Amino acid sequence: MPLARWLLLLGLLCAPLVRAQDTVAPDPWLPMARFLGEWQGTATGQAGSGTVARRYAKVLGGRFIHESNTSTYPPQERNKKGEVHEHTGMFSHDKAGQTLVLRQFHIEGFVNTYRQVSPPGADRLVFESEHFENFDKRWKARETYEFSADDRLIEVFELAPPGKPFQVYSRTELQRVR
Repeated sequence: MPLARWLLLLGLLCAPLVRAQDTVAPDPWLPMARFLGEWQGTATGQAGSGTVARRYAKVLGGRFIHESNTSTYPPQERNKKGEVHEHTGMFSHDKAGQTLVLRQFHIEGFVNTYRQVSPPGADRLVFESEHFENFDKRWKARETYEFSADDRLIEVFELAPPGKPFQVYSRTELQRVR
């Protein structure tokens, strides 16, 4: 067989491999890699001013990222009794929707399910609620995460009462400690 035919045959056989490489989906966990570790910081908002301890870790064979959070608000003018707020969350990747999903479980008994609404690869990760358990389903919530530096994370939590725009409920600034 002449060399030209061999090259043509080789080209036809390799073309599907080249196309397959072009369509490889990016790692869905890439936006979350910076979160992994232990964090400490401060929170301000409706509950007053307080301190925050948070941890993000891969779990269940690396298929999920677990978040654990404790926010402590001492007694103060805006919150006379003070409070300790705890929540835990799980980030998952919805393959069909090609997006990240966050489910948060709060000490008060409500559960929020959020879906990523920011474009893949965006500097800010934005999640908006799609479902509440044990809370008025007409409300909306939004979590926005932004890194101001490699080891500095800002989270803004917003709520929207029925028919009203989002309002900042709390702003948390965290520094990686491990």
